[in-house]
Amino acid sequence: MGNQFSLAHLTVIGCAPPEMTRIAARAGYDFVSFRFIPMGIAGEHVYSPTDKQMVRQTKQALAETGVRVLDLELARIIADNDPKDYLPAMEVAAEMGARHVISSAWTTDRTNRDFIVERYGEICDLAKPFGLTVDLEFPSFSRLASLQEAVDIVRAAERENCGILVDTLYVHFSQLGLDKLVALPREWTHFVHICDTAPEIPTTREGMIHIARDDRLYLGEGCIDFASIFECLPLVPYSIELPNLKRVEELGYEGHAKRCLDTAKQYIEFHSAPKPAARRHAI
Repeated sequence: MGNQFSLAHLTVIGCAPPEMTRIAARAGYDFVSFRFIPMGIAGEHVYSPTDKQMVRQTKQALAETGVRVLDLELARIIADNDPKDYLPAMEVAAEMGARHVISSAWTTDRTNRDFIVERYGEICDLAKPFGLTVDLEFPSFSRLASLQEAVDIVRAAERENCGILVDTLYVHFSQLGLDKLVALPREWTHFVHICDTAPEIPTTREGMIHIARDDRLYLGEGCIDFASIFECLPLVPYSIELPNLKRVEELGYEGHAKRCLDTAKQYIEFHSAPKPAARRHAI
């Protein structure tokens, strides 16, 4: 099976799920990745799983376009919430065909490893009846800022539906050695977030957040060696997480989404990406 691509929520953050699904279909994506778990931040676009009209319209868009749902975000590990609050989003996402849920840790206590292990394990247990894996991400400005830290949590939790989400931006920010990706258990990788970025790594947390949320680049515009990264991983869908405010202003959400996919396909084709048969598909 050849390469498959998902349109991630952050790439078209202002689009409601029904609109996002139709944009993904017109642009040529295989999947969409929804955020049905509100983050509780100022100015947030909230797409609640309890919004029956939105859910109905999204299911209709999925049925009419043939686009599938890849994953759900974001089951955060934080000190002041109850993971059971994620159940409505998990249920709706699973009904739509999602297979994975993204998780990441945002606590500030550097000594709370055991809490993170326990909470991650609880999220895995909640997700399992829905057939969802829980893929732990390591944003460079989060509590788990390295692959090593994320792997430690996943190993300690010992859940069958565990996973690690590799994002090429954070591979660059953390200067992650390819040997660490090779050593990652292949069954833990279910999909990969991709985008490009400039060579310079921000020296502040605020600088990293700005790039991650507003200024990611199309594949080929920056410095990331995608072919080498992909060689280290199994064949899984590529979820294009590429928020870029300037590009959205220039092209609109649909134009930006299409440019994201077109440049990704062109880059992978012309930069000696591994043959699809050489890697294993997880879906």
